[in-house]
Amino acid sequence: MKMHTEFTIRRACTRDASQVAAMVGELLSEIMASTGIQAFNFDLAATTERLADFISREKYFVFVACGENDGPVGFITLIESYALYAEGAFGTIPELYVRPGFRSQELGRRLVRQARDFGSTRGWSRLEVTTPPLPQFDRTLLFYEREGFSITGGRKLKAPL
Repeated sequence: MKMHTEFTIRRACTRDASQVAAMVGELLSEIMASTGIQAFNFDLAATTERLADFISREKYFVFVACGENDGPVGFITLIESYALYAEGAFGTIPELYVRPGFRSQELGRRLVRQARDFGSTRGWSRLEVTTPPLPQFDRTLLFYEREGFSITGGRKLKAPL
């Protein structure tokens, strides 16, 4: 494990897209390895291009955690949504990832705090997140509960268009 005491968190820009996209690939690989299910199709070039587009159009807000000598070692992504049940605008966390060698150094907590602060500036009423499948990701659920999230019931469903 690499031990660092200095990390900065900053909002990502389009030039960060390739490094963040690579970490997205790591996140998806970790989920698929843990579940044994090929749940995602990942293409680095396409993801990089898509991410740069989303960032440039402010469809996706990304914050990266950078080590003093390591470049980006983690990130959180946010999207803005609107719903009557949420009483207006709210944020959703589609992805949160910290590279394994940098975990247990409060980076996840700091990234969530950054997301909360950002959401407050946008007037969001809440943040929502869906965890990867349980029980393989019980630790992820416990992390979010420690950060003030509560289970609201239901399951995430999707239908291809």
